Amino acid sequence: MKKITIVRIASLALLVFSLHALSAQEPKTPSTASKQDLTKKLAVSVQPLATSVPDPGERKFEANCSRCHTAPEQLSPRIVGTVVRHMRVRASLSAEDERDILRYLAP
Repeated sequence: MKKITIVRIASLALLVFSLHALSAQEPKTPSTASKQDLTKKLAVSVQPLATSVPDPGERKFEANCSRCHTAPEQLSPRIVGTVVRHMRVRASLSAEDERDILRYLAP
């Protein structure tokens, strides 16, 4: 039983000594090249904010069209243009709303 306690105390002492020795060292400052690399990595890893903001056409589709319709998976631009023109009259959409919704449905 005493051997286990002595081993634990010795391990703990070694750990404390190692931590003290590490904290006593002066912190190293990164070189200019390292700073540039870090800057590049940070710039690449940050996602643009624009991806979290919905497309104006999507917002307008949700506000005007989604009451009765779900966004189609895939339609030809020609069919989408015809449908959006028809619904512009029925839903009293502006020309800008029509363009944005058309871009959203047929990018």
